[in-house]
Amino acid sequence: MTDGADVRFFPSRDGDLAYLDTGSGDPVVLVHSGYVDHRMWADQIPALAAGHRVIAPDVRGHGSSANASEPFRWADDLAALLRHLDAGPAVLVGVSMGGVIVTDTVLEHPGLVRAVVTCGAATGDFRYSDAWHTGLGAEYARALGAGDIEGWLDAFVRVAAGARREVADLDPEIPRRLREMARRTLAKHTPGETDWHVPVTGSWPRVPKIDVPVLTINGGLEPAELLAAAERLAREVPDGRAEVVEGTDHYPNLERPDVFNGLLLDFLRAL
Repeated sequence: MTDGADVRFFPSRDGDLAYLDTGSGDPVVLVHSGYVDHRMWADQIPALAAGHRVIAPDVRGHGSSANASEPFRWADDLAALLRHLDAGPAVLVGVSMGGVIVTDTVLEHPGLVRAVVTCGAATGDFRYSDAWHTGLGAEYARALGAGDIEGWLDAFVRVAAGARREVADLDPEIPRRLREMARRTLAKHTPGETDWHVPVTGSWPRVPKIDVPVLTINGGLEPAELLAAAERLAREVPDGRAEVVEGTDHYPNLERPDVFNGLLLDFLRAL
């Protein structure tokens, strides 16, 4: 995992937001997926920090960052952090929820963004509609409603394996890491608390105006609808490319960090 000594705090308008800041050079910002924290990038940070300044925040409501007490947008939090650090324009890299945050940020704060990399995501307009993901969402709701944290964590780590595999098929370190991070984030919240998050909507019509390079990286085992949405994103921007990491699902950065890092570093070198 990353060195806790590098974690700092940004005093936002609504509480302190945690972020890791390491390395030097052109800034690359890594935005994690839902329920975890910046440590999901442990396999990427050393590879990137060898030649770049790497900033990896804990998204509001996750990890060591404050929960919200008023309406907010994650893209605005990220923009405020980049302005605070004088770190824009930066390359933004996001997985799953983080992928949505980085596309939201380039749409809402384009001057702060040099390039975008999304993984396990397209834009905030995309929703999984397949039966497997629908069923998993119902299991999340059942477990949380019953106060069954272990049951919720069991369902959560199934996302890493996806519909066509079992969790036992994964390197056991992957579900262990995901469970540990998600348990910490869940402990920050209480049942029935107000969800202050305001989503960014209407993204697809604005995608053609994204005038920075965009790379989408997705696992080949993802549902066809997600892969199609990622290809659409890459196709509709002026400078886009879609890559697939075969044999992986929602977290290719965890399953095949060698391949993921190679694609990301090649993209950065070409900027």
